[in-house]
Amino acid sequence: MNDKSHKKGRVFQVKWATNDWEIEQAKRIRQAVFCEEQGIFEEHDRDEIDTIAQPLIVTTSIIGMPEEVVGTVRIHQSEPGLWWGARLAVKKEFRRQGVLGASLIKLAVSSANTIGCHTFLATVQEQNEVLFRRLNWDTIGYETIHGMKHAKMQADLQHYPALDQPELGFWVTGRPVKTQSVSAYLLGDEVHFNAAIPNNLIEETAHAGISAG
Repeated sequence: MNDKSHKKGRVFQVKWATNDWEIEQAKRIRQAVFCEEQGIFEEHDRDEIDTIAQPLIVTTSIIGMPEEVVGTVRIHQSEPGLWWGARLAVKKEFRRQGVLGASLIKLAVSSANTIGCHTFLATVQEQNEVLFRRLNWDTIGYETIHGMKHAKMQADLQHYPALDQPELGFWVTGRPVKTQSVSAYLLGDEVHFNAAIPNNLIEETAHAGISAG
């Protein structure tokens, strides 16, 4: 492998999960992050919202075809026009790509804006509040979830324009690396976007900015 190949960032597709294998891999990532890694839930993190939520994913690809799911988040509409994001998670080995968490948040809010959204909310772990503000979110209150203080935040929809085909999403390029990427995950906490991003992964902007909720 020459120097040029080392400098080329990996390409990812950020899209809706549309088939069984994508949904199943997204569930496994959530299990690994929220249960095994974070210990927030015991057996699993699934709940009744999963029956109405739309899962979104980040995939690697081969010749333009999805290969592996490496990140996920879910969105759901609790009442007409009111949307929530939650369960934002990225596989460990992909957390230093620098764009995956923020891209999932972008697709989440823009998808809702396309369908019909007047308000998009999430509960974010307190230490990640500043990161979400950088992504054009405003703090509208605080609450305690799983014994931790969370900021209830609202996205500025003007910064998340509607998409022509939200199901297909968009492509992003990760940070150029010389060795196999490490990772940056996002956590989520109960029905909204709540998460915690390690201090050394600030560029990933959304390490669980969206709560597990």
